[in-house]
Amino acid sequence: MTGSIHATAVSIGGRGVLLLGPPGSGKSDLALRLIDRGALLIADDRVLVGPGVPPLLSAPATIAGKIEVRGVGIVDMPHVAEVPAALAVRLDAVSERLPEPQRFALGDGSVPLIHVAPFEASAVLKVELVLAHGLPNG
Repeated sequence: MTGSIHATAVSIGGRGVLLLGPPGSGKSDLALRLIDRGALLIADDRVLVGPGVPPLLSAPATIAGKIEVRGVGIVDMPHVAEVPAALAVRLDAVSERLPEPQRFALGDGSVPLIHVAPFEASAVLKVELVLAHGLPNG
């Protein structure tokens, strides 16, 4: 898939993490917690997906550097663009204990996909762990 996707994306160590879920699922909240730990905003609510393997993630010009902070409003934030996608995170209320490795079709290829309960205290650590070490059996 190339074009745009309803998601939020951050860069951790120059690697793009795509946060997927319906409105109100916690994408911006999880992004803020990752940013607090050193990630940089790529895009909030709408992410441009460029062609290539891995595809490059960016924000549309109209929302670049902006993130919605629920209860506060739209906030300006330092951001980066054209970051290679490395991981997709589907936000689910409950995730499987021992899931099989999955991939998410993106651009001209795919990236590893994990399912995370976004409001669990360990959600940010799970994202960082998989990004740093990969998926078991993956």
